[in-house]
Amino acid sequence: MASRSGPSAAGTLLVEDQLRKMMTRDGTKTTKAEKLNGYLPKGSHCCFGDFPAEFAPPAKYSGKAASLGASAGTTRAAGPSQGPPRAGSTLRRPVVATEFRRFYDRGDMPLQIYHAGTGGGMISWKVDVEKLDYHHYLPLFFDGLREKEEPYRFLVVQGIYDLLAKGGSKILPVVPQLIIPIKTALGSRDEDTICTVLKVLQALVQSGDMIGEALVPYYRQILPVFNIYKQKNRNLGDAMDYSQRKRSNIGELISETLEMFEATGGEDAFINIKYMVPTYESALLA
Repeated sequence: MASRSGPSAAGTLLVEDQLRKMMTRDGTKTTKAEKLNGYLPKGSHCCFGDFPAEFAPPAKYSGKAASLGASAGTTRAAGPSQGPPRAGSTLRRPVVATEFRRFYDRGDMPLQIYHAGTGGGMISWKVDVEKLDYHHYLPLFFDGLREKEEPYRFLVVQGIYDLLAKGGSKILPVVPQLIIPIKTALGSRDEDTICTVLKVLQALVQSGDMIGEALVPYYRQILPVFNIYKQKNRNLGDAMDYSQRKRSNIGELISETLEMFEATGGEDAFINIKYMVPTYESALLA
């Protein structure tokens, strides 16, 4: 297994999760709170599915989640009318259970977390990556980009990077099958998920020849969400912005991704990007 210098993409996400828990000890920014608020899907009781109703474990938090939702709805309804309601373009959408989660819980994914030694942020493949059927596995991993729970998110992100690094000519024919999972993940309106998808898109267009051009016909499915967050950059004055090192500034990531699309998409890339993102200015034309 090849050694890596520095934390991997998936390992960086784990570090960010731990830092977030340390900074918010009340648990308001954890996956547990997101589950209670209905943003993340609840897992099955076991690998064979849910228990029958008479043997199901007690729903300890269902009443709490319902009370939270009811109180929030009461608060919104009690306030005075302040004009038309919000459009909600940046409100998070609930995430349904992904196909990757279902296959992994069933034991059908040929990978596991690599625990040996100090090589954190790695996974162990049970078969050679080059021998995998990319038409089957790569769309499954891209469908899992919506996951925010561990170990699903860790396996999805690191698995995608491993597949793209060793896929070669197998990746290009699978591009049309990746569009719907990419569009669905971007449509979640979750900024952390969108940042992860943007980094994966950059790795995708760099993983082989003609992949950037193959994405051009699908800009209408991928790029509309970019308009919502394109100008969302942090302005901290003279303070330190650590998101630059962590690459978590969504506005900068969108600009980087569009520039990479233009550079790898051929002669028709710019006009198609400009059609979907009117505020984009070419990074190649003088």
